[in-house]
Amino acid sequence: MTTKLMTAAVLNKPLDMEMKQVPIPVPKADEALIKVYCIGVCGSDVHYYEHGRIGRYVVEQPIILGHELAGEVVEIGSAVQNVTVGDRVAVEPGVTCGRCEYCKSGRYNLCPDVVFMATPPVDGAWAEYVTVRSDFLFKLPEGISYEQGALLEPLSVGIHAMNRAKVTPADRLLVTGLGPIGLLAIQAAKMYGVSEIYATDIVPFRQELAKEMGVTAVINPMEVNVKDAIQELTAGRGVTVVVESSGNGRAIGDAIKAVKRGGRVVLVGMPAADEIPVEINTIIDSELNVYGLFRYANTYPGAIAALTSGSVDIQKVITHKYSLNDTKAAVEMARTQKDTSIKVMIYPGQ
Repeated sequence: MTTKLMTAAVLNKPLDMEMKQVPIPVPKADEALIKVYCIGVCGSDVHYYEHGRIGRYVVEQPIILGHELAGEVVEIGSAVQNVTVGDRVAVEPGVTCGRCEYCKSGRYNLCPDVVFMATPPVDGAWAEYVTVRSDFLFKLPEGISYEQGALLEPLSVGIHAMNRAKVTPADRLLVTGLGPIGLLAIQAAKMYGVSEIYATDIVPFRQELAKEMGVTAVINPMEVNVKDAIQELTAGRGVTVVVESSGNGRAIGDAIKAVKRGGRVVLVGMPAADEIPVEINTIIDSELNVYGLFRYANTYPGAIAALTSGSVDIQKVITHKYSLNDTKAAVEMARTQKDTSIKVMIYPGQ
């Protein structure tokens, strides 16, 4: 029997990516085969492409990257009941065991046995097709685009940040860092009814886009003291929640200083260094709640409902579009043009 092949972008080693013909995966009994319509370039993809590793995860053999995707179900396994051929779906890319204490308690993002797309040695979805366990597929209603479906993954990080901080409409929010996660965290905050949202970034293009996406004001931390600026903008009331998405050491320190006493800080961005100096006395004296964040859990249904209602606009973060054959150019754009690109999207069918 002849093996059917598909086109995929394969990373051989850092900065060495090529288009290859690889076998189309065959779905297991509990899986579906997805025809990929669009898939984003994430910062982690760029990091693997550039450095070949993130922490303990090392690219030791050729790998297909990409984990922010949406597509169409074209085949289902014998045990699949929740989706059918022809369904338009978003993919949650981290398949967990479902049996450990973390999964049982609802915090499945902490599952030690998670199989996460594009995390070595697991292949991702910069390809024409991918197989996914069906309980990690979410149907897209009419009116929700494939692009919105692919953006549910990074949007979920913002939603999980809101959940970690127990955000309510009464909160005043500061988002530090206006990359894709920071910008989508702003949209997540709007989903939770937050109307007073401030942001920091040093890149003019990102500052302007944040204004278009609904922030109250943007601060350049290279020009002014963030805490002083927040005090002035809020008439001395301060912000109750800070979502730090940049991973910049100075921004992390600013987050601790900028939030008001009794406030909450969610650390999203991963710093390059393992240790970052922070003012511990400020955390203690101000009785701050500081939360770490790892991916997300139980976010896709709510995100789809919010998009269906039309209450948020997330597609503004897409700044560049490439075909699958131009994947290397897409990654180079995301890697080298951070001043002008936000979310780069790849389209396998075009």
